[in-house]
Amino acid sequence: MNDGRAHHPVLLREVLAALAPKEGAVLVDGTFGAGGYAKALLEAAPCIVYGIDRDPDAIAAGHEMVRQFQGRLVLLQGRFAEMDRLLQRQGLTAVDGVALDVGVSSMQLDQAERGFSFRADGPLDMRMERAGPSAADVVNHLSESELADIIYQLGEEHGSRRIARAIVRARAEAPILRTGQLAAVVARVVRPGPGIHPATKTFQALRIYVNDELGQLQQALAAAERLLRPQGRLAVVSFHSLEDRLVKQFLAERSGDLPRPSRHAPPVGAAPATPSFKLLRRGTVKPAADEIAANPRARSARLRAAERTAAPAIPLQVAA
Repeated sequence: MNDGRAHHPVLLREVLAALAPKEGAVLVDGTFGAGGYAKALLEAAPCIVYGIDRDPDAIAAGHEMVRQFQGRLVLLQGRFAEMDRLLQRQGLTAVDGVALDVGVSSMQLDQAERGFSFRADGPLDMRMERAGPSAADVVNHLSESELADIIYQLGEEHGSRRIARAIVRARAEAPILRTGQLAAVVARVVRPGPGIHPATKTFQALRIYVNDELGQLQQALAAAERLLRPQGRLAVVSFHSLEDRLVKQFLAERSGDLPRPSRHAPPVGAAPATPSFKLLRRGTVKPAADEIAANPRARSARLRAAERTAAPAIPLQVAA
């Protein structure tokens, strides 16, 4: 899920083309959100879709769609990183397609009480599952150096040390419990870019950290690899360079499409003996001009898609 898909699923035509739903296919919408991709897949072919979301609000809001499609949509609350285990409980060990739309949903952004956005004041929460430590816990209890590292690494914010210092000074006077408070603290020390709120990258970093989004994405890609049957399709839409880089690396390693320092040099890294994926195309698919005009939030979206081979899944190597 990500910026602006409650009513406008991003790259919808391209995701449908990549997954190519057929009669009788079993598909997974691993980031159900407002159900945009799931609904389009169900309308495109008489298939079955399993919608997964870690946010209980998204699952609750999808019950009307379950009734609408009369048994062809099944909703499961949980993390997409655990999609194979969630589906095994439903008696499924293989599927024909997996769609992932990575990040935060428009529904979450638009609800001030969820604390994801600096645009409307609300509690500094950001928890997709409404459980575990919140963004307020992180901001008020981690050290200055830990905050700086999070904001720099996950937000790619070059003013991270100034921001962390300002947060620590502000919380010494009073706890930072509201999105408006944090946004104001950041705005005092960061010069905004053209059309960009100065707190954008800090909020992104905290959200990714609170929800372990990169770790969850890496595990979700491996879970999809285990689930997809030969010729099954994987389509991943991402919105930030950190997410896209992770997807690109995963698919490059699994397909053997590894980068070369030059045309004559060997690939960097070790290609699998038998690739588990075949890229549907090299590089990314980006939104067309008409989609960006209709939904400006789509401008940073990127789609990568691949088809599963008959090779065994490759064990996920997680960095220590």
